[in-house]
Amino acid sequence: MQSQAKTPQEYIDSLPEDRRDTIKKLRTLIRKNLPKGYKEQMRWGFICYEVPLSVCPDTYNGEPLMYAAIASQKRHYGVYMCGIYVLPGVFKRLTTEWKKRGTRLDIGKSCIRIASWEKCEPDLIAEAIASVPMKQFVAATNAATSTRKKNAAKKKAVKKKSTTKKTTRKSPTKKTAAKKKSRKKTAVKKILAR
Repeated sequence: MQSQAKTPQEYIDSLPEDRRDTIKKLRTLIRKNLPKGYKEQMRWGFICYEVPLSVCPDTYNGEPLMYAAIASQKRHYGVYMCGIYVLPGVFKRLTTEWKKRGTRLDIGKSCIRIASWEKCEPDLIAEAIASVPMKQFVAATNAATSTRKKNAAKKKAVKKKSTTKKTTRKSPTKKTAAKKKSRKKTAVKKILAR
């Protein structure tokens, strides 16, 4: 559920009372363990922790890089940790340790979904948040982005090449159309000549 709140506190105040406590705990946990340089902002309806544009201005969408975020969703609390997705070692440690504890880990491509504070492993979240300094996150993100850009350029080149081949195949059709038109003119001339 996206919020129109302008500040994190306004966001928390706008939540139903039964959802505020967990979001407050998650916010405190992240802020306490957040490496230096990341800034807390409201963005995309979430409480975000991001790399300022002054540090990394060249982003894919012109917005600051999101390192982490928290949000109260309909059926869960979302803890978005981009740092764990660009650094496989951090991701592996978090997921391995979480599963060892027997707590269900509901993790997707963009976030950990937590049903309640009691079903959370706060120390593992804190460790993952604290383990990625801003410079390392920016470098890993840039490396991942440059790989995506190279792959996109390759796909574009392949597509352009296949389009060129298709154009070559279509040209006989144009010649055929020109021949038909020429034949019609010839037939008309013959009819008029009679």
